Amino acid sequence: MSRLDTTVARPDRSAPRPRPRSRQTTRIPLALLLPASLGLLFLVLPLAGLLARTPWTSLPQRLTEPGVLTALRLSLQTATLATLLCLVLGVPLAWLLARVEFPGRRIVRALVTVPLVLPPVVGGVALLLVFGRRGLLGSWLDSAFGITLPFSTTGVVLAEAFVAMPFLIIAVEGALRGADSRYEEAAATLGANRWTTFTHVTLPLVAPGVAAGAVLCWARALGEFGATITFAGNFPGRTQTMPIAVYLALETDLEAAIVLSLILLTVSVAILASLRDRWISAP
Repeated sequence: MSRLDTTVARPDRSAPRPRPRSRQTTRIPLALLLPASLGLLFLVLPLAGLLARTPWTSLPQRLTEPGVLTALRLSLQTATLATLLCLVLGVPLAWLLARVEFPGRRIVRALVTVPLVLPPVVGGVALLLVFGRRGLLGSWLDSAFGITLPFSTTGVVLAEAFVAMPFLIIAVEGALRGADSRYEEAAATLGANRWTTFTHVTLPLVAPGVAAGAVLCWARALGEFGATITFAGNFPGRTQTMPIAVYLALETDLEAAIVLSLILLTVSVAILASLRDRWISAP
């Protein structure tokens, strides 16, 4: 009886081993490096100028001035209320655009994103034509319920929600399209209705996208100026938000305008830093 050959083939040690992948260094052409550097300076220098002109010695006193605190408090309140309104209305609209096929969906999506490219002042004029005392809905609200929306704090919330809602809708719709729909199908096969599936399956799946969209929406509402001053006006303590206060302070008190701008800049940087991993693909 012959012996079976049980020799195991050994790998050839003389063969070159694969090298670990290393980040390739690319030589940047001067034709690209120069405009890139100029673009970076163009974006950074204004911020550096703001920091350089900030009255650091009197900053604590400036921050405690009644006008600054009032504008800051009003801005925080209206931006938060506008974000809540956008969540209530924008999340279902984003779900509709992402999950339901219906005629004219592209047109609806285009209309949703119009406030992104529409000049804010034009948005304020459009809000006046709809919710003003002689507007399409404003005249009915005024005559039937005595509700006047323009030049009020509620008007500020509406103006901020109008310009900020597209940010929320785009973020949530993208999260819904990227979510695995098999979980929703499994919940449906187990007997869950659409509302239960939406609240217990869909929303937990896209919760990070909803949170990111809400934060972006809040930041956009906090910095809104054009539609707010056109639709709600400028009344201290009622409609004068921080961007409006900055605009008015430029005429009389430059240091106050710088302090208010520094607050808005700090909030913006904090928002971008918190969302870095959500919308910037960094190594």
